[in-house]
Amino acid sequence: MLANSWYPHTYFKLSFGLQDKIASKLDSLNLEISQPILKFRDTDKTLLRQTINNQKLDSSLMRFVPYRLLRPFFEEDLVALRPRDLHSAIARLAAQHFTERKPLYCFGKNRDSIISHPVWVEYLRIHYPVIEGWAAWKWLEYMQKRNQGVPAVSSKLFPPQKRDSLKTQTEYWKLVLRHSDVRCIYTGERLSADKLALDHYLPWSFVAHDQLWNLIPTLPEVNSSKSDWLPEARYFDRFVGLQHQGLTVANKNTGVRDWNKYIESYLSDLRFSEELDLLDREKLERAYKSMLLPMLELAKNLGFSANWRFRHVPSKQQ
Repeated sequence: MLANSWYPHTYFKLSFGLQDKIASKLDSLNLEISQPILKFRDTDKTLLRQTINNQKLDSSLMRFVPYRLLRPFFEEDLVALRPRDLHSAIARLAAQHFTERKPLYCFGKNRDSIISHPVWVEYLRIHYPVIEGWAAWKWLEYMQKRNQGVPAVSSKLFPPQKRDSLKTQTEYWKLVLRHSDVRCIYTGERLSADKLALDHYLPWSFVAHDQLWNLIPTLPEVNSSKSDWLPEARYFDRFVGLQHQGLTVANKNTGVRDWNKYIESYLSDLRFSEELDLLDREKLERAYKSMLLPMLELAKNLGFSANWRFRHVPSKQQ
C-alpha cells in the first residue's frame, strides 16, 4: 500500500482525501530515495518496497485491511458480533473453514503472516492481468474523485516506464534559435543551440506531459536549479513573450506540415479556434492568463514549492 501510494503522494502531490491516513504514514517515513526510484527505472517498485520495508513501521496499517478482505466470506457469521470482537472472530473462522469456504487466506501464528488458499493462488495466477486492470481502474476512479481539476491524474498513479523524448520540442526551439535572438527568461543570457535545456514552466510532475506550450529553452544549470519549483510571478510576462517569439518565428520559417504539428497543443490546450490568433501577443497572453495562472495556483495549493527565482552563484576563484 505504501509503495503504490508513494509516487502519487510524494512525487505528484496527489490527495487521498481527508479521511485516508496513508499520506500521514508516508510523511512519517524517513526514506533515503535513490536515483533508480526517482528516475522511474524501478518500474515494478522492488527498490521502493525494499526501502520502505527497512523502516520501522507501526502496526496501524495491519489493524484493519487484512480482516476487511476476509470479511465478505463470513458476513452472516459476524452479524451479531460487537465491533471489538470482529477481528478475532474473522481470524478464527478463516482457520476453521479454510477448506470448505475457501477464503483468500488464513492467518499464521500470532497473525503476523498469511497463508494463501491454493485455489485463490491458482485463480490469481490465471486471471492476474484482468484483476490488475480492474484494480487500476478502481484506483483511478478513487483518485479522480479526490483530485478534481488536477491534470493527468491517470498518468500519476504509477511510475512511467520512461519519460518521452523531447526531440520534436528541441527541434522546434533550435529552429527559433537559428532565426532569432533568444534570451533565457530567468537570467537574460543569450541562448545557443549547443548549450540548451528545455524547462517545463509548470513542473512535469504537475502536468505530466511535454507539450510545447509549457516548454521554453533555458540554460542547463538553470533548468537543474528550478527542478519542480513553481516560478515567481515576475517571469510570467517573459514566458508569454518567449512563447510568442517562438510561434512568430516558426510561422515564418516552417512549412505547413511542421507548423500544424507544432501548434496542435497550443490550439487544443489554450483553446484557440483560429491558428493566426496564436500570433497575436495580447490574445496569447489572455489565453495563458486564463489557463496557466489558475494551474499555477492549484499546483501551489497541492504543495509544490513556489516563488522560485534564479540566483547567480559567484564562481570560486582558483
